[in-house]
Amino acid sequence: MVRKKTPEDEALVHIIKTRVTRQKFAELQQLLAKSVHGEMAGLLRDILHHRTIRTVVHDQSLDLVMEELAALRGEIRAIGVNINQITKHFNTYGESSRREFYARTAFDRYAAMEPKINRIIEIVTQLAKIWLRESPAAGR
Repeated sequence: MVRKKTPEDEALVHIIKTRVTRQKFAELQQLLAKSVHGEMAGLLRDILHHRTIRTVVHDQSLDLVMEELAALRGEIRAIGVNINQITKHFNTYGESSRREFYARTAFDRYAAMEPKINRIIEIVTQLAKIWLRESPAAGR
């Protein structure tokens, strides 16, 4: 694939060299480690152009919560697949006694999801309180 030619007024043609103190360099490296930039040059360009510096933060305290959410998602998905299979059998047989059996079985499986869904709602509610409290939009 051929790269588009950068317009002349947007081309990065001038090289700037500078020196900074150890403290400032360490500060820039910490910022670079948290930012989405892979190299110092991109970070410095964003600083020079007064662009927002986006940083990535990993909150290890949420690791267990995310694992629990993933496990609940898997369990609910498995129950959903099972309900689909039961529904197929329900629609396959015309006998009312068999249909009643599959309807009861599907309802039991569906009822088994309720505590799992309630747990997910609890977790999401707690996360929302944390995230919305820390969000800049929360102050509005």
